[in-house]
Amino acid sequence: MPEKVTTRTLIRWKQDGRRIVSVTAYDYPTAKLADEAGIDVVLVGDSVGNTMLGYETTLPVTLAEIEHHLRAVRKGIKRALLVVDMPFLSYGVSVPDAVYNAGRLMQAGAEAVKLEGATEPVLQSIRAMVDIGIPVMAHLGLTPQSIHKFGGYVVQGRSEQAAEALLQAAQAVQEAGAFSLVLELIPATLAQRITQTLTIPTIGIGAGPFCDGQIQVLHDLIGLSEQTYKHAKRYAEVGQQIRSALEQYAQEVREGAFPTEEHSFR
Repeated sequence: MPEKVTTRTLIRWKQDGRRIVSVTAYDYPTAKLADEAGIDVVLVGDSVGNTMLGYETTLPVTLAEIEHHLRAVRKGIKRALLVVDMPFLSYGVSVPDAVYNAGRLMQAGAEAVKLEGATEPVLQSIRAMVDIGIPVMAHLGLTPQSIHKFGGYVVQGRSEQAAEALLQAAQAVQEAGAFSLVLELIPATLAQRITQTLTIPTIGIGAGPFCDGQIQVLHDLIGLSEQTYKHAKRYAEVGQQIRSALEQYAQEVREGAFPTEEHSFR
């Protein structure tokens, strides 16, 4: 069996110059496929709200919903590092609540949690979690839980002032104890600068080719999402294949072509 990926593995890979491959998963079948395909990090993202639950944003996703999907994904993972998003309001309000909620997700099978932002409450929560043994992945740039603050899915860090603020935030989450950092929707040159500055690995999504790794939403990669994005590449059109198969099934049932004697019992 291939080597189990851990937080220490990712840090070693950054030092060795090996790229980290990450993808989201929300259920047992896709988690198992991702793990078997050699994906290094599987994230149970709060993007489950958009991709699986039909929400317009990630904000309505609850801790119970995340935990439900996490338990399913846990069953399909053997090699990959399993990280889970902490949903909106499960952290950033009080440090004790954040630590308790993170612990709940760890008990449900996570091997690390991911938090957005670098406000002082978030930094305090990272320190407290790390102090009791909960690994934390940070997330900066376009942070979806702050989508209304940004006024939409807008590239961050384009001005010199904003870029400097993101660099300082990246250093702050590293100093707080985060073992890695997701950079979302920022200029490639800024991502390169942050990646070269930090000792922890950076994982980009819409942040160019210079990060230590990449993460994508599974549904965007395989054609199950309704929208297309500049930062995502479609490697398959599974949605079209599913629709075609269901149309054929419906037609055969209506025409009496299915089931046949082959699919019946005596």
